[in-house]
Parts: sequence; structure tokens; C-alpha cells
Amino acid sequence: MSEELAINGGPVTRDKSAKPWPTNSNASGHMFGDEELALLAQVIESGQLGWQYGTMVKQFEAEFAARHGAKHACAVTSGTAALHTAMGALRLEVGDEVITSAVTDMGTVIAIVQCNCVPVFADVDPQTMLMTPESIEALITDRTRAVVVVHLFGQPCEMDAIAALCEQHDLALVEDCAQAHDAAWDGRPVGTIGDIGCFSLQQSKHITTGDGGICITDDDEFQDHMVCFHDKYYDRTGQDRAPQRIGINYRMSELVGAVALAQVRKLDTIIGRRQQNADIMCAGLAEIEGLNPPKVHPKVTQHTWWRLAFTIDEEILGVDSQKFGQSIGAEGLPFSVAYGRREPICMLPALANYAAYGSGNFPWEPPYGRAVPYRREDYPGTNWAMSNVFGTSWIETLTEDDVNDMLDGLRKVADYYRERA
Repeated sequence: MSEELAINGGPVTRDKSAKPWPTNSNASGHMFGDEELALLAQVIESGQLGWQYGTMVKQFEAEFAARHGAKHACAVTSGTAALHTAMGALRLEVGDEVITSAVTDMGTVIAIVQCNCVPVFADVDPQTMLMTPESIEALITDRTRAVVVVHLFGQPCEMDAIAALCEQHDLALVEDCAQAHDAAWDGRPVGTIGDIGCFSLQQSKHITTGDGGICITDDDEFQDHMVCFHDKYYDRTGQDRAPQRIGINYRMSELVGAVALAQVRKLDTIIGRRQQNADIMCAGLAEIEGLNPPKVHPKVTQHTWWRLAFTIDEEILGVDSQKFGQSIGAEGLPFSVAYGRREPICMLPALANYAAYGSGNFPWEPPYGRAVPYRREDYPGTNWAMSNVFGTSWIETLTEDDVNDMLDGLRKVADYYRERA
């Protein structure tokens, strides 16, 4: 007979107060050290804290581009800034429609709306939460000008079909790689398959500067516009040309660039540790009857595990996802159901109410754009995932003991309910 569950008064699998889980919100979840401190000291000693005077940001851009096999890189102040810079480089028209995922961060949407374009949201595969080619294709109209594909949890989207759709319909393709550093689709690094790849260096990401971001591209014209856009369209060539367009100040400082440079040099180690523990976790999940390991597309040649997610078979276990989630939470396990605010992002008030500028509905309102309807029922894959997919941050400082504690708790809860089903 299985052990009594903690939710019913039994012993907990892991006492979080006595043995806390490492977290990416502080040093317990990151590989910070002498490398960052040494480069920061160089910046302070040089007195060159601005991007245009220093070397750290330029070196970070060069090394980041090189590891992706990309021709150009442009470092900015956040992942949101990276996406906004990419959208600015596309030079879309007011009211143009851009398709993106119903499961993403507000940064993805902000980049679209702040370029005066209308976001249109594609549904996702309920197991992976990745936007699907079929859902994208169904949304393409004569107003569509671009797709911002969101690679989630460290796994790329189905890029063959999505890239083919964009080529067929002459759409720009921007990759949001915030959660997928070093991930690869069919041997190609994310960020290099579309026109522009955008990465985040926010606190929770694979490598972090607290906040920061970077764009990569092989297109000379896009790079020129990104560099100009993120630097207020100032001329840094010495020709003293007056600004030709309206840009913004997203320049990364040398202090941030120093940390970014140290971090990118650790990325192989960071990804390797995440993958090693993910292999143990996925193998363990596969051995627990009633639990489904993460779904990974066979063409994903590198999954980099920003988050590790699984689902349950309610029929086998005889318990629903809500009760199962409560039970593993009581065991001290760090899993939670869903992602973000547990609903399609377009149902947030800012989007559902078209609340971007002042009291009007711009850019959704005619004659500029179209009042695209955002209805919860149009996202069945997203809705199911938000109630049934369990996940946890998958950070490089997790130990094998941490992983085994997770598996012990999941096995205990699954065995308990399965025996009583």
C-alpha cells in the first residue's frame, strides 16, 4: 500500500523550509562569479560606461552572433526591446496585422502594438504550448504582414511549416527566442531560421543580466535599421547625418554588456547541466504510470529546457489535474499548473479592451486597423493547457538529488491515486 499523502496528513516528500529549491530569482539559481566581476571591474576602471565608447557590448554582440552563425547582432536593454527593435526594423504600416502566440509574455505583444500594428493570436498545441502552423495559417488575411513565432520552454516551434507559410504569403518572420537560448530545429539554431531572432537576458532566462536583450540577423538592411532604431537613428559613422526616422533609446550599457559577455561564455555549461538533469527527469516520468513526459517534436535537435512540463492521464490515475496539483504542492514539489495568468494572453484587459493609447481603440480602430475579435473559446488548445500542464523552472543549479526528490514526490502521489482508481 502506498504512503499517505501530505495533503491528507502524511509526511511531506521535501520540507521546503529546511531544504529550499534553488531559484532563478537569486544567486542559488545562476552561475555568477569571478568572470562577471572581472569584466565589470574593467568597465569601471576604463570609465567608459556607454555603448558607443566601450568594447564590452561590441564584444558580446560579436560572440553571440558567432555562436549562432549569424552575420549581425544588436544588443539592447531587454527582451521586449529586442522584439520592438526587430519590429521597428520591419517598417510596417499602421494597422498591419502580426500573428503571434496566445501563450507568450506581454513583451511580445508590446513590440507589435508599439509599432502601431494589430496583434492576432494563434492557438497552441495543448501539450507543448507552442503555436501551430495550422493555427497560424487559419489567421492569415490580406492585412497580415508578419509572424512573431514564440519558442516556448526551450523548445522550437515547427519551423519548416511556419517558414514555408511565411514564404508563401510573403510575410516577415521574427523569432521570439527569449525562453530558447541555444535550442535548435533540424540542426538550425533558433533565431537564424526567420528574418530576425530576438533573445532575452531577463533574470529568469538561461543567461541573464537582470534585464537585457539581443537581436541577430543575416540581413544587412534589417541590421542597419535595428542599429539605428535602438540608437534614436543617430549617425555613428562620422558622417553626421541627421536622424532619418523616429527611433528609441535601447542602448545596452557597458556594465550590462560586461555581465552579458561573461554569461554567454558559460552558456554551453548552463545548457549541458539543464539537459543532463532533464534526461534523468524525463526517464523517471516515463516510468511512472499515469504521467506523461514532455512532448518533444522529433525534429527538435536541441531542447534547452527553460521549463520542464508534463501532463497526467486522469483516467489511469483516477484524479483530475486540479487535485493532483494540490497534492504534489503539499508534498513540497515546485510544480505549478499553467503559465502566466492562466488564460490566453489576448484575454488580459489591456488587449481585450484595446487599451493601448489614450481612451481610443487605436491601432485596432478603423480606418487604421481592424477590430480583431479576441474570444476565449477560439483557443481550445490554450485553454486546456492552462488547466492541465504542470511545469517548473528548469535551472542549471538543480542537483541530481533535487531531481530525485521531484520524482519521489510525483511517484508517491501517482501511486496513491492509481491504487485507489
